Amino acid sequence: MPEAVQITFDNAKTSVDEILKVFFTVHDPTSLNKQGDDVGTQYRSVIFYRNEKQRNIAKSIIDDLNSEHVYAIPIVTQLVPYTNFYKAEDYHQDYYNQNMQAPYCRLVIQPKLEKFEKLFKDRLKN
Repeated sequence: MPEAVQITFDNAKTSVDEILKVFFTVHDPTSLNKQGDDVGTQYRSVIFYRNEKQRNIAKSIIDDLNSEHVYAIPIVTQLVPYTNFYKAEDYHQDYYNQNMQAPYCRLVIQPKLEKFEKLFKDRLKN
């Protein structure tokens, strides 16, 4: 089972397109079953879509990114129908905020968070 987040959003405030823009910006969609030093199928790049519209949007974005050669190698993100979501144990919830000084958080998560905050600052709540 992959490590994943389930996102609930208001279509009046954001869109699947915008969420996927963040997704493709803050992780490596080109590494198969790996993110940084974390290796295994639970670390694969995957989008669980709830309907064909979401799948088509994701596929179109992947196709565009590949045709524009945004990444040096092709995107391997899988598109998989959503079935079930299992909430992780409590110690995984809000992990970064509870462990900011841990080496993994400082070296892996913090740079991605800083990149996100820089690129999407106009979309952040004050």
